[in-house]
Amino acid sequence: MSRTSRTTLRRSRTALIAAGALVAAAAGSAAAAAPFGASAAAAAGCTVDYKIQDQWNGGLTAAVSVTNTGDAISSWQLEWSFGGTEQVSQGWNATVTQSGKAVTAKNVAYNGSLASGASASFGFNATGNGQSAVPATFKLNGVTCNGDTTGPTDPPDPTDPPAGNRVNNPYEGANVYVNPEWQAKAAAEPGGSRIAEQPTGVWLDRIAAIEGANGGMGLRDHLDEALTQKGSGELVVQLVIYNLPGRDCAALASNGELGPTEIGRYKTEYIDPIAAILADAKYAGLRIVTTVEIDSLPNLVTNTGSRPTATPACDVMKANGNYVKGVGYALNKLGDAPNVYNYIDAGHHGWIGWDDNFGSSADTFHQAATAEGATVNDVHGFITNTANYGALTEDHFSINDSVNGTSVRQSKWVDWNRYTDEQSFAQAFRNELVSVGFNSDIGMLIDTSRNGWGGTQRPTGPGATTSVDTYVDGGRYDRRIHLGNWCNQSGAGLGERPQAAPAAGIDAYVWMKPPGESDGSSKAIPNDEGKGFDQMCDPTYTGNVRNGNNLSGALPDAPVSGHWFSAQFQELMKNANPAL
Repeated sequence: MSRTSRTTLRRSRTALIAAGALVAAAAGSAAAAAPFGASAAAAAGCTVDYKIQDQWNGGLTAAVSVTNTGDAISSWQLEWSFGGTEQVSQGWNATVTQSGKAVTAKNVAYNGSLASGASASFGFNATGNGQSAVPATFKLNGVTCNGDTTGPTDPPDPTDPPAGNRVNNPYEGANVYVNPEWQAKAAAEPGGSRIAEQPTGVWLDRIAAIEGANGGMGLRDHLDEALTQKGSGELVVQLVIYNLPGRDCAALASNGELGPTEIGRYKTEYIDPIAAILADAKYAGLRIVTTVEIDSLPNLVTNTGSRPTATPACDVMKANGNYVKGVGYALNKLGDAPNVYNYIDAGHHGWIGWDDNFGSSADTFHQAATAEGATVNDVHGFITNTANYGALTEDHFSINDSVNGTSVRQSKWVDWNRYTDEQSFAQAFRNELVSVGFNSDIGMLIDTSRNGWGGTQRPTGPGATTSVDTYVDGGRYDRRIHLGNWCNQSGAGLGERPQAAPAAGIDAYVWMKPPGESDGSSKAIPNDEGKGFDQMCDPTYTGNVRNGNNLSGALPDAPVSGHWFSAQFQELMKNANPAL
C-alpha cells in the first residue's frame, strides 16, 4: 500500500470509528452547548471560508473557518445544507452532525468563545459522489451570514496557501524549518554560525509552549514563520509532542507537568489545541512532521513488572493505560490533518535492541496505534535515537564478529544486544513493525544531532584482539561509559547533518533535539517549569541498574532541561563528525 493512499484511507474509516469520534466530541462540548440562547441575543454577523480540500468519487475532505463579525459570543453553532448526497462521516475541532441534508457544526470546549473579528476553524470528512459544491447559505447561531464564501474555483486567498499533496517521504524535495530562537542562540556562540542554519525540532513539552512560554514563540508563531521560510517551495516543520500524563516514568525525577491520571487534561488542554492549530487551512501547504511522545511506550516494556529495571511509576502507567491512550489519541487527532506526518518515538538500539524487548515493543506500539480511534494509517513512520547518543554506524566491529571464539555479543559493551548502532537497528525494527501490522511503506527517522563522536578520541580502526572487550572498546565510536547513559554526555559531537533519504528505509537523518539544549540539570535547580532533577545528570553519580552502576558520564554545571548549555554546544562542535 503506498503512502499516498493513506489520506483516502484515513478519510474512509469505518462508521463505527467515525461515530465514536463524534460521540467523544459531543461529550466534551455538552457544557459549552448550554448557553446558545444567551449568545443568540447578541448582535450577530459572520463570514465563512468553506474549502473543499480534496474530493474523489466516494468522498471529500473540507476545511471550514467561521469569523464572527458581530458582538462577542461564548459559544457558536454553524448551520448549512448540502446540495447533493453528501453524508458527514467524521469531524474534528467541532461536533458535526447531520439530519437529511441539514448539517450543524457546534463548537467544542476549547474554541467556543469568539470575540468580534475572531475565527474558529474545523474540518470534516463526508461521503459523496465527487460533485460536492460550496453551500449557498450559512447561519451562525441562527443568523444568516452575509459574507462571501470561497470554494475550489475561487481565486486563492494570498494568506491561505494551497494545500500540498501528500507524499511518500515528506523530507524529499523539501527544505526544513529553521527555528529562529535556536538559530539566534547558536549564532551567538563562537563558531556557531557554521551550523546556525541547520533545521531542528520545535519541542512542545508543556501546555504553555503551545501559546509560547516565558515570552517565547508559540506554535502559531513557528508556523507563521515557516510560511515565510517556505516561499514557493516545500517546507517540513518538525514538532516534538512530549507531555504525556506521568511522563518519564523511569526517570529518577520526572519532568512532566501532568499527573499519571490526568489523561483528560492531556486530551483537551494539550492535544486538542495543537490539533486545532494544525488543522487551520492557513497551514495546509506545510508538511508537518510530529515526533510523538519520546521515551514513553518503550518504558511499558522495559521498566515494568518483574524486570530489575522496573519502577513503581512505570507499573502505574502500564496499569492505567494512559500512555497507550494518550499516544493513540494524539495519533488520531493530529493525523486528521492531511498534511501531518506522525512518527512515533521508538527508543534506540541501546534500549529495545535486545531479544526480549524487540518484539514486545513493536506489539506495544501497535496497541497504541490502534487505541482511541487511531489506526495504523495515522502512523507515517517511527523515529529512533531522539535526544540520545547512539552511534549511527559502528564501522570497526560487527555483531557477527568474534574474538578468540567469543562473540561480540558477549562483550560488556554490547551485552547480548542484537545491534551495535542506530542505523542497523532502525532498519531491522522497521521490518518488525511491518510484521506486526504497520503499513509496509513506513519510514524511519534517526536523530543524529549528538551522535557524531568525532574529535581526537575517535578510533581509526578495530581494537586489540586481546579479548572481546578490548576489541569492542578499542574500536567503538560511541565513547560513553555505558550504553544506558543519556544526560549531557561528555565527549559527544554533532552527527550527520540533516538530510533526506540517506539509506534504505530511512526517510531522513534529523536534528530533532536542538544541539546545545540541556538534557537536565547537574544539580537540583528551583524553577517554575515543573522540571525536576535526575541524578543521571550529575557527573558524580555512580549509577543504577539501568546503566550497570557506572558513572553517569554527564557534563558538569548543566542548566535545567531545554535551557541553553554553552559548554555542551562548544563540545558538540569540537567533536563533530563529519567535522565542521
